[in-house]
Amino acid sequence: MSSSSPSRRSSSPESITDSGSGYAADERKRKRMLSNRESARRSRARKQQRLEELIAEAARLQAENARAEAQIGSYARELGKVDGENAVLRARHAELAGRLQALGGVLEILQVAGAPVDIPEIPDPLLRPWQPPFSAQPIAATATGAMGDIFQF
Repeated sequence: MSSSSPSRRSSSPESITDSGSGYAADERKRKRMLSNRESARRSRARKQQRLEELIAEAARLQAENARAEAQIGSYARELGKVDGENAVLRARHAELAGRLQALGGVLEILQVAGAPVDIPEIPDPLLRPWQPPFSAQPIAATATGAMGDIFQF
């Protein structure tokens, strides 16, 4: 096949611009370039929008993180305070338990020695936490009267 055969087209610039199909090809190329530019512009706009959304989300998460850290700090301070109070109460409990044990030993010695030991009852509700500090009185309720009408249909 030679280069001058009619079935083969020449791709030289003169032959494209001189023929009618060359103009159409240039037009298609120009439209494709415009389409690609527009597509690239839309892609950059989407990328910019996504970047702005991510920046806003990062700022929101940083603020949320700061609030959480402040809350954790508050809880840690409260825990330290409660731990301190708990340590004081444990020390007080140990001191009182020791004193009670010592007093029990003294009472035991007095009883073994035959000394009369008269220990009055201590009315302290803390010594009997399962018993209420007041006498239980039943509450009388009737279905008549001003409030009794509520239950009637």
